[in-house]
Amino acid sequence: MSALSVEELDLLAPIEREAILDRTLDWAAINSGTGNLAGLAAMADRLAEAFAALPGDIRLVDPAPVEKVDAEGKLREVGHGRHLLLSVRPEAERRVLLTGHMDTVYAREHPFQTCSWIDADRLNGPGTADMKGGLSLMLAGLVAYEQTAPSLGYDVLINSDEETGSLSSAALIAQRAHSKLAALTYEPGLPDGSMARARPGSGNYAAVITGRSAHAGRNPQDGRNAILAASELALRLAAGIREGLTINPARIEGGAPNNTVPDLAILHFNLRPRSPELAEIARALVDEAVAHASVTHDVQIHLHGQISRPPKPITPQTEALFTLVGKAAADLGQLGDEPMRWQDTGGVCDGNNIAACGVPVLDTMGALGGAIHSPQEFMIASSLDARARLTALVLHRLDRNGVHA
Repeated sequence: MSALSVEELDLLAPIEREAILDRTLDWAAINSGTGNLAGLAAMADRLAEAFAALPGDIRLVDPAPVEKVDAEGKLREVGHGRHLLLSVRPEAERRVLLTGHMDTVYAREHPFQTCSWIDADRLNGPGTADMKGGLSLMLAGLVAYEQTAPSLGYDVLINSDEETGSLSSAALIAQRAHSKLAALTYEPGLPDGSMARARPGSGNYAAVITGRSAHAGRNPQDGRNAILAASELALRLAAGIREGLTINPARIEGGAPNNTVPDLAILHFNLRPRSPELAEIARALVDEAVAHASVTHDVQIHLHGQISRPPKPITPQTEALFTLVGKAAADLGQLGDEPMRWQDTGGVCDGNNIAACGVPVLDTMGALGGAIHSPQEFMIASSLDARARLTALVLHRLDRNGVHA
């Protein structure tokens, strides 16, 4: 750590693992699955209480309305929790955005609800890596940064719906990203410390297919089979998979008794383009597949959904932020003799939305861990204080020198 100044050493000295870990365990004990509105409310209150240690105004923002296609092919509103927003020094000339999410993929009824130690450094627990450990270390880094006569302004946005696409918080993310110098998002890093680089975009769709019912024995020719149309649509979409574009037909709902030609089917699918150009190709491919299935099977198809996470390419501004963070990690002695490792990933997150606003973002600043979205999820406890120090140092250097330091 000899590359650090005396001021920087003083900045980092108060950061300790035990407090960050205790807070992570406390938060992980609260089930905050995206659909558990009571759990999300409890989690939001706990976060608001903890982040009150920072200066600035904290408020809980109501979610934007979101509709989803139900099993009958009808749109229904889906409830979401409120989003936490903290604004510090809003008048500052240079400001950054720090984001995270309070929701997890584990529903209230999911059997994975408690934490246990795998070994002395790996904690198995719901949302520990993704991302309650990240939220806890973010706070520790910010508290340390605030002890250094700071002038950098920042917003902290912790949403309640990231795991289902941030549909009720997307407008809020875009609003808070506007004109920011840079952004840090606290998705988990890989177990070896690697950071995410480029990400594809992602879109979730529901194609509601309306045919015509008829008796399957007496007059099947008068029917228009919605299940067949959905199946052909799924096959045509899957045929469009190519380098840089994945399409996943995930589920077909609907149908009818065996003696009835089914007049309703709903095809749910996801697509992930790696570039804006491939996103346009994907849109055209979907439109063509829908039109073909409609004509071939004489059915009506109403498409719901969009690419809600735009592809996240790497810009020169992003490279500059990566360089700053990589140097900070090296100066902290976190990399040994190796440079920071970067890895393109197939996953998406709120970093996609922030990058679409033209803001350089590094979106794996959280705790190290693995097996996320499964009962084997684990967090590496020693990364909590390490990443908190990284947060504090990065903010300090952004404050003193900007992104291109």
